[in-house]
Amino acid sequence: MRTEICASSLRSAINAAEAGADRIELCSELLLGGVTPSYGMIREVVRKIDIPVYVLIRPRSGNFTYTAEELEIMRNDIRMCAELGCKGVVSGVLKKDHTIDSVATAGLMEAAGEMDFTFHRGFDWTPDQKDAATRLVNIGCKRVLSSGGMPSAHEGIDRLIFLDRIFMDTLTIMPGGGINERNIGAFKKAGFREIHFSASVMHRSDEAKPAISFMPQSLPDDQTFYFSDKEKIKRMVNLVK
Repeated sequence: MRTEICASSLRSAINAAEAGADRIELCSELLLGGVTPSYGMIREVVRKIDIPVYVLIRPRSGNFTYTAEELEIMRNDIRMCAELGCKGVVSGVLKKDHTIDSVATAGLMEAAGEMDFTFHRGFDWTPDQKDAATRLVNIGCKRVLSSGGMPSAHEGIDRLIFLDRIFMDTLTIMPGGGINERNIGAFKKAGFREIHFSASVMHRSDEAKPAISFMPQSLPDDQTFYFSDKEKIKRMVNLVK
């Protein structure tokens, strides 16, 4: 089983490579669902690790329905990733009713050229996932990241298995969302070919507490951040070899 680590920092990316992961999905602001990382981060990650780098192309948090201007930003970011030597991008577009926007998504795939293209977890908002997967196959998409429309992939495993059996020859169904050491074995047993997880741990800074916080009350404070832990990744990779 191939392992993809969702890495939201250079440290996380290096840990993934050193721990034996097959590739990374690079993003920023994972607590907001992930957005496109900076040029500088992408460049440094590609330079410093020797496993394939896929980059999340998402211009903002919130929904997955974009304006023409936002789509142009996304296409430009995709071209930047190609120039920097990335192996793939992770993106996608939904219509206002949360069905797949085939035209806009195909435009992003065209911008990706020879890079791999994964449709991200916006897929989990679609009202009919079999129909959504069919639409992706029809535009040539080869992989989708999904939790089966549930809060976690373990909760959605039955639907993921259903989709994997139907689209086995045309679309890789890659489980992601809440994958951990306790449940990762179930996905290997079910026969999935790829899996996505972050193996995150929380780190608390020992710096002085700031006078004010810029974080919403629903999120951890300014002294807390997360990174993908090397030893945790190693253990999870070994569980699915």
